[in-house]
Amino acid sequence: MAFRKVRRWAFVLPVIVVLFCAGWLVTRPDPKPGHPGLSRIPWEGGPAYYAGFGAPAKAGWTDPAFFPIGVWFESVVEEHDVRLDKEAGLNTYVELTANSRMDLVRSSGMYAITSKPLPGAGAETVGWMIADEPDMFAGPGDGVWSGKYGGEGQVCLPDKPPCGYTAMRTLKDRLPKGDGRLHYANYGKGIAMWESDQEATRFVNGYTDVMSTDVYWYTDTGICPEAENFIKLPRDRCPRAANYGRVVDRGRQLDALDGRRQPVYAFVELGWPGSNGRRAITPDEIAGAVMSSLIHEARGVIYFNHSFGGPCASQHVLREPCAKETRAAVTELNRRITGLAPVLNTQSYAHSFSPRLDTMLKEKDGSFYVFAMTKEDAAPGEHTLRLPGTLAGARNVEVMFENRSLPVRGGSFTDAFARADSYHVYRIMP
Repeated sequence: MAFRKVRRWAFVLPVIVVLFCAGWLVTRPDPKPGHPGLSRIPWEGGPAYYAGFGAPAKAGWTDPAFFPIGVWFESVVEEHDVRLDKEAGLNTYVELTANSRMDLVRSSGMYAITSKPLPGAGAETVGWMIADEPDMFAGPGDGVWSGKYGGEGQVCLPDKPPCGYTAMRTLKDRLPKGDGRLHYANYGKGIAMWESDQEATRFVNGYTDVMSTDVYWYTDTGICPEAENFIKLPRDRCPRAANYGRVVDRGRQLDALDGRRQPVYAFVELGWPGSNGRRAITPDEIAGAVMSSLIHEARGVIYFNHSFGGPCASQHVLREPCAKETRAAVTELNRRITGLAPVLNTQSYAHSFSPRLDTMLKEKDGSFYVFAMTKEDAAPGEHTLRLPGTLAGARNVEVMFENRSLPVRGGSFTDAFARADSYHVYRIMP
């Protein structure tokens, strides 16, 4: 501030056969006529995942047309607040100030995930937030937690061993139990780069039903040297929009280690998060960061709506006249995401359209959708995308939101990516 061992193959092989025949292996090729015959990307189940939690299920989160678009630590004290947020395309508050009016959140059709029950809370509260960045303020360990957070004094008693797991257990135990609400936590650079898989997986897989990780690639002054040191990311590949997809990949990789999956959300800054930060993120960079996260299978988006430096310091960036360009860009981006929700809420196919592009392939109602951006190590410019065999006969592709189309020649099409944060969404009707 996001194994099970089996001893005998004689037992395992029949189980695999049964699962395969029942169609439960998530990476099997899709046999339906007209589908591209590709394996599927593993996932947690999309909107159906929320059916296992009474509160979000009753709130409508199982609707394929719903995609979580949240804002971090806002306040809702008058109707004007929630109206501005809804107009910007937001639908979820991830933490709220203690004086926020939950009746306004509820009556407006918005949702909330909070760190404690707020006065007047009801059906709008679909989940509980356990902690923010416990991997950073307390670290990976079972030491004694003082109850303090970073900047408040000594966090662990004594300083070593770290006490982040203790903090997570303690904070989760304080939350209401058995009420059908999901549990969420946001992590930071701890699980993203500082900690080993063994250390980080205990945060990711021990406490939550939904998670996110914040790494402010564009605005954190020291992030590129830090990434070079911890994850060997070359300086010339940082900062990039694709770095945000890298963070989602890391969360999904850790999440898969226990054999169970949960939604991993994107976390993207909107302003100038640190008073000593590099600079403010630009509207184009915001769009690129979010789209990269979605391409890497993020199941929701959370915007960090606070700006502590620069010319537009605020706790409510999207509500400020001084951030009107950011608001306009985020509003349009959210409009596109919401319109694409039925597509985003389907299981992706595995296909590499180009070794220089990050891509995602989905299908909805007989149309196929390709989301594309340049990779971390790829230069902007023209790139050719090769279609999977069963789509290679298409004559052209529609470039969504850009009022243009491209011809398909020899099973491929070519398009220009002007910047590292440029993205395109293509629709193909075979």
